[in-house]
Amino acid sequence: MSKLVTIYGGSGFIGRYVARRMAKAGWRVRVATRRPNEALFVKPYGVVGQVEPVFCNIRNDESVADVMTGADAVINCVGVLTESGANSFEAVQAEGAERIARIAAEKGIGTLVQISAIGADADSDSEYARTKAAGEAAVLEHMPGAVILRPSIVFGPEDEFFNRFAQMTRLGPVLPVVGAETKFQPVYVDNVAEAAEKALKGGVPGGIYELGGPDVMTFRELMQNMLTIIRRRRLVMNMPGFAAKGMAAGLSLAEKLTLGLFSNTILTRDQIANLSTDNVVAEDAKGLQDLGVDPVAMEAVLPDYLWRFRPSGQYAEIKESARDLKI
Repeated sequence: MSKLVTIYGGSGFIGRYVARRMAKAGWRVRVATRRPNEALFVKPYGVVGQVEPVFCNIRNDESVADVMTGADAVINCVGVLTESGANSFEAVQAEGAERIARIAAEKGIGTLVQISAIGADADSDSEYARTKAAGEAAVLEHMPGAVILRPSIVFGPEDEFFNRFAQMTRLGPVLPVVGAETKFQPVYVDNVAEAAEKALKGGVPGGIYELGGPDVMTFRELMQNMLTIIRRRRLVMNMPGFAAKGMAAGLSLAEKLTLGLFSNTILTRDQIANLSTDNVVAEDAKGLQDLGVDPVAMEAVLPDYLWRFRPSGQYAEIKESARDLKI
Protein backbone atom coordinates (compact mmCIF):
# COMPACT_ATOMS: atom_id res chain seq x y z
CA MET A 1 0.00 0.00 0.00
CA SER A 2 1.23 3.52 -0.81
CA LYS A 3 2.39 5.76 2.01
CA LEU A 4 0.14 8.33 3.66
CA VAL A 5 0.97 11.95 4.50
CA THR A 6 -1.18 14.23 6.64
CA ILE A 7 -0.92 17.89 5.64
CA TYR A 8 -2.22 20.29 8.27
CA GLY A 9 -3.35 23.39 6.40
CA GLY A 10 -3.21 21.41 3.17
CA SER A 11 -5.74 23.61 1.37
CA GLY A 12 -3.80 26.82 2.07
CA PHE A 13 -1.40 28.62 -0.23
CA ILE A 14 1.68 26.47 0.44
CA GLY A 15 -0.21 23.36 1.55
CA ARG A 16 -2.01 22.84 -1.75
CA TYR A 17 1.30 22.78 -3.64
CA VAL A 18 2.69 20.23 -1.19
CA ALA A 19 -0.48 18.15 -1.62
CA ARG A 20 -0.16 18.22 -5.40
CA ARG A 21 3.48 17.15 -5.31
CA MET A 22 2.91 14.33 -2.83
CA ALA A 23 -0.01 13.03 -4.89
CA LYS A 24 2.12 13.04 -8.04
CA ALA A 25 4.77 11.12 -6.10
CA GLY A 26 2.19 8.38 -5.50
CA TRP A 27 1.43 9.08 -1.83
CA ARG A 28 -2.03 9.09 -0.34
CA VAL A 29 -2.73 12.59 0.89
CA ARG A 30 -4.89 13.60 3.82
CA VAL A 31 -5.60 17.34 3.68
CA ALA A 32 -6.47 18.52 7.20
CA THR A 33 -8.43 21.76 7.18
CA ARG A 34 -11.07 23.64 9.15
CA ARG A 35 -13.41 23.77 6.14
CA PRO A 36 -13.10 20.56 4.10
CA ASN A 37 -16.16 21.51 2.04
CA GLU A 38 -14.17 24.47 0.71
CA ALA A 39 -11.14 22.32 -0.06
CA LEU A 40 -12.68 19.96 -2.60
CA PHE A 41 -10.43 21.48 -5.28
CA VAL A 42 -7.55 19.32 -3.95
CA LYS A 43 -9.26 16.02 -4.88
CA PRO A 44 -8.29 16.14 -8.60
CA TYR A 45 -4.60 16.37 -7.62
CA GLY A 46 -4.60 12.56 -7.63
CA VAL A 47 -6.70 9.62 -8.75
CA VAL A 48 -10.08 8.91 -7.18
CA GLY A 49 -9.74 8.67 -3.42
CA GLN A 50 -6.02 9.49 -3.34
CA VAL A 51 -6.38 13.04 -1.98
CA GLU A 52 -8.98 13.54 0.73
CA PRO A 53 -9.86 16.76 2.59
CA VAL A 54 -10.81 16.09 6.22
CA PHE A 55 -11.91 18.30 9.09
CA CYS A 56 -9.35 19.26 11.70
CA ASN A 57 -9.03 21.94 14.36
CA ILE A 58 -5.38 22.19 15.41
CA ARG A 59 -6.45 23.76 18.70
CA ASN A 60 -7.86 20.36 19.77
CA ASP A 61 -5.79 17.29 20.69
CA GLU A 62 -8.37 14.72 19.63
CA SER A 63 -8.98 16.41 16.29
CA VAL A 64 -5.25 16.54 15.51
CA ALA A 65 -4.74 12.92 16.56
CA ASP A 66 -7.66 11.60 14.51
CA VAL A 67 -6.36 12.87 11.18
CA MET A 68 -2.82 11.70 11.98
CA THR A 69 -3.84 8.07 12.47
CA GLY A 70 -1.99 5.79 10.08
CA ALA A 71 0.20 8.55 8.64
CA ASP A 72 3.80 7.81 7.62
CA ALA A 73 4.75 11.51 7.56
CA VAL A 74 3.28 14.79 8.75
CA ILE A 75 3.70 18.41 7.69
CA ASN A 76 2.32 21.50 9.39
CA CYS A 77 1.59 24.35 6.97
CA VAL A 78 -0.79 26.22 9.28
CA GLY A 79 -0.04 29.86 10.02
CA VAL A 80 -1.86 33.17 10.33
CA LEU A 81 -0.80 36.63 9.19
CA THR A 82 -3.44 38.37 11.31
CA GLU A 83 -5.27 37.16 14.40
CA SER A 84 -8.98 36.39 14.20
CA GLY A 85 -11.10 35.27 17.14
CA ALA A 86 -9.69 32.15 18.77
CA ASN A 87 -7.08 31.84 16.03
CA SER A 88 -4.43 33.92 17.75
CA PHE A 89 -0.73 33.75 16.94
CA GLU A 90 -0.14 31.89 20.20
CA ALA A 91 -2.94 29.36 19.68
CA VAL A 92 -2.08 28.57 16.07
CA GLN A 93 1.65 29.06 15.57
CA ALA A 94 2.96 28.10 19.01
CA GLU A 95 0.42 25.82 20.68
CA GLY A 96 -0.79 24.30 17.39
CA ALA A 97 2.73 23.41 16.27
CA GLU A 98 3.52 21.95 19.71
CA ARG A 99 0.34 19.85 19.62
CA ILE A 100 1.10 18.38 16.21
CA ALA A 101 4.70 17.53 17.14
CA ARG A 102 3.76 16.07 20.53
CA ILE A 103 1.08 13.81 19.07
CA ALA A 104 3.33 12.78 16.17
CA ALA A 105 5.98 11.73 18.70
CA GLU A 106 3.39 9.82 20.74
CA LYS A 107 2.26 7.97 17.62
CA GLY A 108 5.82 7.10 16.65
CA ILE A 109 5.73 8.98 13.33
CA GLY A 110 9.29 9.34 12.12
CA THR A 111 9.01 12.30 9.73
CA LEU A 112 7.72 15.77 10.59
CA VAL A 113 8.12 18.95 8.57
CA GLN A 114 7.25 22.35 10.01
CA ILE A 115 6.67 25.39 7.80
CA SER A 116 7.94 28.40 9.73
CA ALA A 117 9.25 31.74 8.44
CA ILE A 118 12.48 33.66 8.11
CA GLY A 119 12.49 36.13 10.98
CA ALA A 120 11.27 33.64 13.58
CA ASP A 121 12.84 35.09 16.73
CA ALA A 122 11.97 34.60 20.38
CA ASP A 123 13.21 38.14 21.12
CA SER A 124 11.40 39.90 18.27
CA ASP A 125 9.08 42.88 18.81
CA SER A 126 6.58 41.05 16.58
CA GLU A 127 4.30 38.48 18.17
CA TYR A 128 4.07 36.76 14.79
CA ALA A 129 7.84 36.20 14.80
CA ARG A 130 7.94 35.24 18.50
CA THR A 131 5.23 32.58 18.12
CA LYS A 132 6.90 31.19 15.01
CA ALA A 133 10.06 30.75 17.08
CA ALA A 134 8.06 29.19 19.94
CA GLY A 135 6.51 26.75 17.48
CA GLU A 136 9.94 25.76 16.17
CA ALA A 137 11.28 25.20 19.69
CA ALA A 138 8.29 23.04 20.61
CA VAL A 139 8.62 20.96 17.45
CA LEU A 140 12.32 20.29 18.08
CA GLU A 141 11.61 19.46 21.71
CA HIS A 142 9.23 16.64 20.77
CA MET A 143 10.77 15.72 17.39
CA PRO A 144 14.51 16.54 17.42
CA GLY A 145 14.92 15.16 13.90
CA ALA A 146 12.20 17.35 12.39
CA VAL A 147 12.86 19.48 9.31
CA ILE A 148 11.93 23.14 9.72
CA LEU A 149 11.53 25.23 6.58
CA ARG A 150 11.74 29.01 6.92
CA PRO A 151 10.69 30.72 3.69
CA SER A 152 10.98 34.44 3.01
CA ILE A 153 7.95 36.03 1.31
CA VAL A 154 6.36 33.32 -0.82
CA PHE A 155 5.08 34.26 -4.28
CA GLY A 156 2.83 32.41 -6.69
CA PRO A 157 -0.59 32.73 -8.38
CA GLU A 158 -2.55 32.63 -5.10
CA ASP A 159 -0.18 34.76 -3.01
CA GLU A 160 -1.39 37.50 -0.68
CA PHE A 161 1.58 39.75 -1.35
CA PHE A 162 1.96 40.74 -5.01
CA ASN A 163 -1.75 40.19 -5.71
CA ARG A 164 -2.68 42.46 -2.81
CA PHE A 165 -0.43 45.35 -3.79
CA ALA A 166 -1.25 44.99 -7.48
CA GLN A 167 -4.91 45.35 -6.56
CA MET A 168 -4.09 48.49 -4.56
CA THR A 169 -2.63 50.15 -7.67
CA ARG A 170 -6.17 50.40 -9.05
CA LEU A 171 -7.18 52.76 -6.25
CA GLY A 172 -5.05 55.79 -7.03
CA PRO A 173 -1.72 57.27 -8.16
CA VAL A 174 0.09 56.51 -4.87
CA LEU A 175 1.09 53.09 -3.56
CA PRO A 176 1.80 53.40 0.20
CA VAL A 177 4.11 50.87 1.85
CA VAL A 178 5.60 50.40 5.31
CA GLY A 179 9.32 49.60 5.59
CA ALA A 180 10.22 50.57 2.02
CA GLU A 181 13.93 49.87 2.55
CA THR A 182 13.46 46.50 4.28
CA LYS A 183 15.03 43.71 2.25
CA PHE A 184 13.25 40.55 1.14
CA GLN A 185 14.24 37.41 -0.75
CA PRO A 186 10.98 36.13 -2.29
CA VAL A 187 10.77 32.40 -2.94
CA TYR A 188 8.50 30.63 -5.42
CA VAL A 189 5.77 28.59 -3.73
CA ASP A 190 6.53 25.43 -5.71
CA ASN A 191 10.18 25.64 -4.63
CA VAL A 192 8.96 25.57 -1.02
CA ALA A 193 6.69 22.62 -1.87
CA GLU A 194 9.57 20.79 -3.56
CA ALA A 195 11.72 21.28 -0.45
CA ALA A 196 8.86 19.94 1.68
CA GLU A 197 8.40 16.95 -0.64
CA LYS A 198 12.07 15.99 -0.36
CA ALA A 199 11.91 16.29 3.44
CA LEU A 200 8.70 14.24 3.68
CA LYS A 201 10.16 11.44 1.58
CA GLY A 202 13.07 11.15 4.02
CA GLY A 203 16.78 11.41 3.50
CA VAL A 204 16.93 15.10 4.42
CA PRO A 205 18.94 15.79 7.59
CA GLY A 206 16.85 17.35 10.32
CA GLY A 207 17.32 20.99 11.22
CA ILE A 208 16.42 24.48 10.03
CA TYR A 209 16.54 25.50 6.37
CA GLU A 210 16.01 29.10 5.25
CA LEU A 211 14.40 29.36 1.83
CA GLY A 212 14.91 32.34 -0.45
CA GLY A 213 14.90 32.91 -4.18
CA PRO A 214 17.75 34.23 -6.34
CA ASP A 215 16.73 37.90 -5.95
CA VAL A 216 17.21 40.13 -2.90
CA MET A 217 15.31 43.41 -3.15
CA THR A 218 13.97 46.14 -0.91
CA PHE A 219 10.23 46.46 -0.47
CA ARG A 220 10.34 49.55 -2.69
CA GLU A 221 12.23 47.70 -5.43
CA LEU A 222 9.76 44.81 -5.31
CA MET A 223 6.88 47.24 -5.81
CA GLN A 224 8.65 49.02 -8.66
CA ASN A 225 9.33 45.67 -10.30
CA MET A 226 5.66 44.75 -9.92
CA LEU A 227 4.58 48.08 -11.41
CA THR A 228 6.74 47.43 -14.47
CA ILE A 229 5.08 44.06 -14.97
CA ILE A 230 1.52 45.40 -14.68
CA ARG A 231 2.30 48.45 -16.89
CA ARG A 232 1.24 51.05 -14.31
CA ARG A 233 2.91 54.20 -13.05
CA ARG A 234 2.48 54.81 -9.35
CA LEU A 235 4.42 56.70 -6.71
CA VAL A 236 5.73 54.19 -4.17
CA MET A 237 5.51 56.16 -0.92
CA ASN A 238 7.02 55.01 2.35
CA MET A 239 4.67 55.69 5.24
CA PRO A 240 6.39 57.35 8.22
CA GLY A 241 6.39 55.27 11.39
CA PHE A 242 3.98 57.54 13.27
CA ALA A 243 1.51 57.55 10.38
CA ALA A 244 1.65 53.78 9.98
CA LYS A 245 1.14 53.20 13.72
CA GLY A 246 -1.73 55.67 13.79
CA MET A 247 -3.42 53.95 10.85
CA ALA A 248 -2.92 50.53 12.43
CA ALA A 249 -4.37 51.74 15.74
CA GLY A 250 -7.40 53.21 13.98
CA LEU A 251 -8.07 50.03 12.02
CA SER A 252 -7.73 47.87 15.12
CA LEU A 253 -10.12 50.17 17.00
CA ALA A 254 -12.64 49.86 14.17
CA GLU A 255 -12.39 46.07 14.45
CA LYS A 256 -13.17 46.23 18.17
CA LEU A 257 -16.01 48.75 17.82
CA THR A 258 -17.71 46.62 15.16
CA LEU A 259 -17.28 43.48 17.32
CA GLY A 260 -15.32 41.82 14.56
CA LEU A 261 -17.70 42.64 11.71
CA PHE A 262 -14.79 44.57 10.24
CA SER A 263 -11.61 42.49 10.23
CA ASN A 264 -8.35 44.41 10.13
CA THR A 265 -6.35 42.57 7.51
CA ILE A 266 -4.98 45.83 6.12
CA LEU A 267 -2.32 46.92 8.61
CA THR A 268 -1.58 45.98 12.21
CA ARG A 269 1.03 47.07 14.75
CA ASP A 270 2.50 43.58 14.62
CA GLN A 271 2.97 43.79 10.87
CA ILE A 272 4.74 47.12 11.29
CA ALA A 273 7.13 45.51 13.78
CA ASN A 274 7.70 42.61 11.40
CA LEU A 275 8.47 44.95 8.50
CA SER A 276 11.24 46.67 10.42
CA THR A 277 13.62 43.70 10.00
CA ASP A 278 15.22 42.36 6.81
CA ASN A 279 13.71 39.07 5.64
CA VAL A 280 16.60 37.35 3.86
CA VAL A 281 18.49 34.07 4.15
CA ALA A 282 21.32 34.26 6.69
CA GLU A 283 24.83 33.79 5.30
CA ASP A 284 25.51 30.67 7.37
CA ALA A 285 22.05 29.10 6.94
CA LYS A 286 21.26 25.90 5.07
CA GLY A 287 18.94 26.61 2.15
CA LEU A 288 17.39 25.39 -1.09
CA GLN A 289 20.73 24.34 -2.55
CA ASP A 290 21.31 22.02 0.42
CA LEU A 291 17.98 20.39 -0.40
CA GLY A 292 18.78 20.04 -4.09
CA VAL A 293 16.20 22.61 -5.18
CA ASP A 294 16.94 25.13 -7.95
CA PRO A 295 15.28 28.46 -7.06
CA VAL A 296 12.98 30.03 -9.65
CA ALA A 297 13.35 33.76 -10.33
CA MET A 298 10.40 36.12 -9.93
CA GLU A 299 10.64 37.31 -13.53
CA ALA A 300 9.85 33.78 -14.70
CA VAL A 301 6.58 33.61 -12.76
CA LEU A 302 5.10 37.02 -11.87
CA PRO A 303 3.97 37.98 -15.42
CA ASP A 304 2.01 34.72 -15.65
CA TYR A 305 -0.47 35.82 -12.98
CA LEU A 306 -0.12 39.58 -12.57
CA TRP A 307 -1.14 40.35 -16.17
CA ARG A 308 -4.76 40.74 -15.03
CA PHE A 309 -3.81 43.92 -13.19
CA ARG A 310 -2.60 45.64 -16.36
CA PRO A 311 -4.85 48.45 -17.62
CA SER A 312 -5.85 46.33 -20.61
CA GLY A 313 -5.60 42.99 -18.87
CA GLN A 314 -5.04 40.09 -21.27
CA TYR A 315 -5.13 42.48 -24.21
CA ALA A 316 -2.14 44.55 -23.06
CA GLU A 317 0.46 42.76 -25.17
CA ILE A 318 -1.79 42.74 -28.23
CA LYS A 319 -2.27 46.50 -27.97
CA GLU A 320 1.46 47.07 -27.47
CA SER A 321 2.20 44.93 -30.50
CA ALA A 322 -0.37 46.80 -32.59
CA ARG A 323 1.38 50.12 -31.92
CA ASP A 324 4.36 48.87 -33.91
CA LEU A 325 2.28 48.00 -36.98
CA LYS A 326 2.90 50.16 -40.01
CA ILE A 327 -0.19 50.79 -42.08
